[in-house]
Amino acid sequence: MREPVRFDDEFLADPVCAYARLRAAGPVHRAESPDGAPVWVVTRYAEVRAGLGDPRLSLDKAHSSGGYRGLALPPALDKNLLNLDAPEHTRLRRLLGRAFTPRRVEALRPDVTRIAEELADALPAEADLMAGYAVPLPITVICVLLGVAPADVAVFRTWTDAVLMPTDAAVARDAMRSLFGFLTELISVKRAAPGEDLLSVVAPDLTDDELLSGAFLLLLAGYENVVHVLGNGLHELLTRPAPWSTPVGSSASIVDEILRHASPVQLAIRRFPLQDLEIGDTKIPAGDTVLLALASAHRDDTVFDDPDTFDADRPDNPHLAFGHGPHFCLGAPLARLELEIGFDTLLRRFPAMAPAGDLVWRSSFRSRGLATLPVILRA
Repeated sequence: MREPVRFDDEFLADPVCAYARLRAAGPVHRAESPDGAPVWVVTRYAEVRAGLGDPRLSLDKAHSSGGYRGLALPPALDKNLLNLDAPEHTRLRRLLGRAFTPRRVEALRPDVTRIAEELADALPAEADLMAGYAVPLPITVICVLLGVAPADVAVFRTWTDAVLMPTDAAVARDAMRSLFGFLTELISVKRAAPGEDLLSVVAPDLTDDELLSGAFLLLLAGYENVVHVLGNGLHELLTRPAPWSTPVGSSASIVDEILRHASPVQLAIRRFPLQDLEIGDTKIPAGDTVLLALASAHRDDTVFDDPDTFDADRPDNPHLAFGHGPHFCLGAPLARLELEIGFDTLLRRFPAMAPAGDLVWRSSFRSRGLATLPVILRA
């Protein structure tokens, strides 16, 4: 039996090559997560896509045979869509979906455009696009969506960064308590005086705990992922000929190719088989942890022609960046809006911007994103 795959420094230094070797060897592999827990990693597109939509693969941690715990969240935050199966998932998703209708998302366009323009205005000639643009844009949009008062945005972002991008465990715990208290109070305010924000729209049909979990999921899935798609995508575009003649937002194929080729999400959220099952001729016991490698599936040459090449005009691009099946990302339309406007704004304002230093990647087996993106901005 082969030694389990280890997500060590060598793997993380070049995950594209590491996953290519795994795909060539087979669709399913025994592995160890960085904390030593045994997992199964699925690497080929067909099996990954099937797994994303397979109801026999549960998201509910209660079905883990190995005592999987994940993030240590307050119970009210733990019951979010990423931890639920049907029928509870179906009910909650339907209710939360009322805040993400095409009309409501499109109504956010002026706010997202204003935020992007203001951030671009504030960038110095030599800028770090991560700190100055990619990080503040989505969190400011989320504050608008939740109805956070402008005066509270700065402290809200401080707590969110400490929880979702932690550098110190004690600081992260304190920030979680502060964030939990803030969201609890915010829900109380919205119930008393509803507006047009997400919490107000869905509050009549949800409990306080369900509202808390929905708000936290928006932060968990809608903040860090958009940050790093923006960063990774800008890095990709900076390696292309400049200036750009076609706005990114006017060509869906460009954004989709960024999502396929440069998506930071390496692995879909863990799943647990409800029964013994086979994936790619590999028998996986009930309750084991299964990780679906999206980053690997996106480089599968049985689905994508010349998959290691960034092709802005790729005609057929069935990427899985937003998932597939009943757990397809609820906020995908909002994420697309942020990405289109985010890329367009910078490329329109600074069409000849250029890299200005070495890149530093964050070390994580689940997400591959830039810590900094230094550039020289040129109009």
